[in-house]
Amino acid sequence: MSGLRVTGWGTALPDRVVTNAELAETLDTSDEWIVERTGISERRVGGTTSELAIAAGRAALAKAGLEGSDIDVLLLATTTGDRIVPATAPTVQDALGITGGAVDLNAACSGFVYGLVMANGLLATGARRILLIGAETLSKITDWSDRSNAILFGDGAGALVIEATDGEGDLLGWDLGSDGSVTHILKCEHQGTIEMDGKEVFRRAVRVMVDSSRASLAKAGLDVGDIDLIVPHQANLRIIHSACQKLGIEPERASIVIDRYGNTSSASIPLALVDAIDSGRVTSGDTLLLTGFGAGMTWASAVLRWSR
Repeated sequence: MSGLRVTGWGTALPDRVVTNAELAETLDTSDEWIVERTGISERRVGGTTSELAIAAGRAALAKAGLEGSDIDVLLLATTTGDRIVPATAPTVQDALGITGGAVDLNAACSGFVYGLVMANGLLATGARRILLIGAETLSKITDWSDRSNAILFGDGAGALVIEATDGEGDLLGWDLGSDGSVTHILKCEHQGTIEMDGKEVFRRAVRVMVDSSRASLAKAGLDVGDIDLIVPHQANLRIIHSACQKLGIEPERASIVIDRYGNTSSASIPLALVDAIDSGRVTSGDTLLLTGFGAGMTWASAVLRWSR
């Protein structure tokens, strides 16, 4: 049996920056109001999901010193594919020169961690290299006249190259879950825009992030004190701080990018992870906790040892 190790990483963001001040020109809101309630100062908007995924994937492959032809399977976590049929992953596959399998994975904002766990399973059964990408263009399903939602979402992508390694590997524990009885609290119908019961999402999000994090730590045989950095889904700064408080993790041990990028759904955890890596906050031997929640309602957590 093989485990996983991360050998490459990369991100991609649109050039266009939409600030809170710009939103305040057309919405009954202000920079102060948005920052106080969400922690967001600006977000990136533009491009297509495949364009962002290709750019992030190409950067991750370069970091790993690999070509697309070295990859066995491409997993693309997204809720905003370029079209309904076919999936967006084959477009990305073709552009990157990948000859193996390619599939979209939709678990909303939990999708990237779902993909990490699935990549581990593929490696355990014979695959050698996986390219895992989280990419979103939430701007195209956002109602920009609705101040409760327009302030939250942005576009972006993040990617990891994951390779097989002998033995246990670096995924130490994980927890995945879903509660389909509450699909109505966060949804987007075909040809529609995002609809969300913000208060109910907030209430449930904190609980499931905490419970899922504890479950993944228990499977890893670790406790909160063993975590060097938490990489949470970037939905709302208050959700992140509340979850950290309940877990007993100081906010300084969290990777935060929501102020710059907003909520980028399945792209948010890889964007926060790569930001922490590139800024020197992650060193070899560190233990990371990746945790998030999303529409479905889904949740996912993983304990990852950083062995680079």
